[in-house]
Amino acid sequence: MSYLKNCIYSLPPKSIWTLLGVLVLCLCVGGCHNRGNATTATRADIRQGKPISLPHKKAKTYEDIHLSRNIKVAEYFEYLDSLVQRYDSLVPYPLSEHLLVRNNPWIIDTLANTDYYRMMARDSFVYDQRQMIVLPEGSVLHLPDSAKACRLLDDFAHTEIDVNIPEFKLRIFQDSVLLHTFPVRVGQNRQRYLKMGDRITDLRTKTGEGSIIRHAKHPDFYNPVNGHQFYVTKRDDGKLTQMPQIPWIETEINGIRNGQMIHPTTNPKSLGKAYSNGCIGTREADAWVIYYHAPLGTKLKIRYDLETYFEGSVISVLKDIYGLEE
Repeated sequence: MSYLKNCIYSLPPKSIWTLLGVLVLCLCVGGCHNRGNATTATRADIRQGKPISLPHKKAKTYEDIHLSRNIKVAEYFEYLDSLVQRYDSLVPYPLSEHLLVRNNPWIIDTLANTDYYRMMARDSFVYDQRQMIVLPEGSVLHLPDSAKACRLLDDFAHTEIDVNIPEFKLRIFQDSVLLHTFPVRVGQNRQRYLKMGDRITDLRTKTGEGSIIRHAKHPDFYNPVNGHQFYVTKRDDGKLTQMPQIPWIETEINGIRNGQMIHPTTNPKSLGKAYSNGCIGTREADAWVIYYHAPLGTKLKIRYDLETYFEGSVISVLKDIYGLEE
């Protein structure tokens, strides 16, 4: 250090300022380079399902987001996308809709409570759920600090969705710890001509391993049998309503995209049955929870196990709904 001081003192005044300028520039470039590497590595690690790590610095907090107006379901995704676009460049991690919402879990609860049957249980009939307010004016959203973001990104990388067809159950695991269990419906045990595919189709839900590859946030609704588009649905109570705007989750199983989706059903009486055209159906409220635990790349396993276990012992043998053991 004393040598550096002597060198500086021996330089002409103009050279001193030049040297200081170079040092400052190097520090700035180095800082930006390190931040860029952290962000790039984080994005790559997320895609590869690797554990996420950020520089070991004191977690920085960011300004809260105060809502100045009511946000309805119909505009919910566009609004969140605008927030992600606005704040992504201000944080040292890849901000996403899933990251923002998981850091504000009350949003998931609010979305789940738009479920038609939950509203009916409160004696409130809703014809068009898209007009329901899910982010009220005056609400506050918190951006995660770098430490919390790191933990959430690591959670995403270690989350797996598990579906056991004959059990009619979908489970969400994180690091092998069970987080949620939901009832589902699965594909019928038969073949049928579907206009949308223009062929005879095996309606059984396909087994295998894969991942989540797409979210349909604004799904269009078509009857796969006749190819006709529809906008309203008949509920289990006989009432007609608009189709709800809840994301449909597209899967890829064994490297094949066969159109097998995880999506809500407007007729929960069909849960626990082989009822669909191959998709995995859930309650509306459950679909929101599953969606926010299933960012793109989330691992997925769909199996056909007739025996269920508890602590290593068989506790039940399920009905062979597809006749695969005959």
